[in-house]
Amino acid sequence: MRKAPWIASAAAAVLVAAGAITYAVAADDGGTGTVPVPSADSADAGFARDMAVHHQQAVEMSYIVRDRTTDEEVRRLAYDIAQTQANQRGMLLGWLDLWALPKVSSDGPMTWMGMGDMADGEDGALMPGMATDTELKKLGTLNGKQAEVFYLQLMTDHHKGGIHMAEGCVAKCTVGVEKRLAQGMVDAQESEIRLMADMLKERGAKAR
Repeated sequence: MRKAPWIASAAAAVLVAAGAITYAVAADDGGTGTVPVPSADSADAGFARDMAVHHQQAVEMSYIVRDRTTDEEVRRLAYDIAQTQANQRGMLLGWLDLWALPKVSSDGPMTWMGMGDMADGEDGALMPGMATDTELKKLGTLNGKQAEVFYLQLMTDHHKGGIHMAEGCVAKCTVGVEKRLAQGMVDAQESEIRLMADMLKERGAKAR
């Protein structure tokens, strides 16, 4: 029950983002409606699919740690990450809907980057930076400082993987609004990595 306010606010953010999707994509071509639709195997579609999955795990980890600590600094960071990434995930999935493209692909994750063999999906880690199922279960058993440190370590790894993928979109995507979103992810997550390094240091720990 304690998750209800977060879930409601995150859902509202996604709805707001979805309502802005059509405008944002149209604005990419001055509102003429002639923006080319990416193909199913394009970098634009691949990034949207993969980053939606990547973001979902970040949201999940943030919900978990919120209930494992009373530290306001960590809870605030987790809230910000969950809200931001749920919002962005809604935009990415909304673009796939607008483009009438599938949300899943028979190709491996990151194939659009030429890196389809980077992660084997063992123990649920589908892409570089993603936590394993075992690590998620462990996070759910920790409390207090231990939960805070493990979350910060997992999220630092997660952000590093996400930044690498977002940089791939900046280089390869063709839809301007998506490239700008990807660059925004890079900038924000690099800043959060620096913040998390300081938070780990305060707790006598460091990134893995």
